[in-house]
Amino acid sequence: MSRKPDPEPAERLRSLLVAASSLRLRTPGHHADLVGRHHVDDTGRLMLEFPNGSCLAQELLHQGELVAMIELTDVAPVAVRNRVRCRATLTGWLSSGDDPAVTSGAEQLAVLDLAAAELVEPHGATDIGPADFASARPDPLAVAEAELLCHLVDGHPQAIESLSRLVPPHRLHGVRRIQPVRLDRFGVVLRLEFASHDRDVRLPFANPLEQAHQAAERMRELLARAGRCRRSIGH
Repeated sequence: MSRKPDPEPAERLRSLLVAASSLRLRTPGHHADLVGRHHVDDTGRLMLEFPNGSCLAQELLHQGELVAMIELTDVAPVAVRNRVRCRATLTGWLSSGDDPAVTSGAEQLAVLDLAAAELVEPHGATDIGPADFASARPDPLAVAEAELLCHLVDGHPQAIESLSRLVPPHRLHGVRRIQPVRLDRFGVVLRLEFASHDRDVRLPFANPLEQAHQAAERMRELLARAGRCRRSIGH
């Protein structure tokens, strides 16, 4: 049996960092919530920015290198139960950045030399090494996913019902609500909510997309496939 298409953990982590607007940084002497102050460059280095006068910037300037932990939480952009999709932790050593092209006079650039990372999802935890993190690429839909899912929920509820026809009938017994909870290059994931538990079901695209603009076409293909299913969802 072939493996179901699903992003690798390192790709999930890179996608999370691209999509996240904030993260929490911890060092032995400080912690800070950084909003809009991180990015990952093409070589897989995680870059952080601090105001030059901040305590973290001063400590980094004085110490030269700091042990650091970075924490992120991935929250589903649509209203579902158990909205936390995963949590991520990255640990390593923080040092001053050496790229003048991205350094401004008012900001201190720092680079994380990654030692280890962990991705914790509902089904378990996965360790991610520095090499896997550096070689992974974020999902093409990472930045657009939240907007696309909210548009699907708010503007096309009938499409969600149609997509549910692709779920095996035995998985729908007792379902109370169905919402899309994830969208990536491999397909869409539906959250099936029951009285006492939830279940996620992936509906794979015929072919993984390579560019974000292909999402509409892939969704139309899924809906066409669903339209050929005569049954309706049973509550």
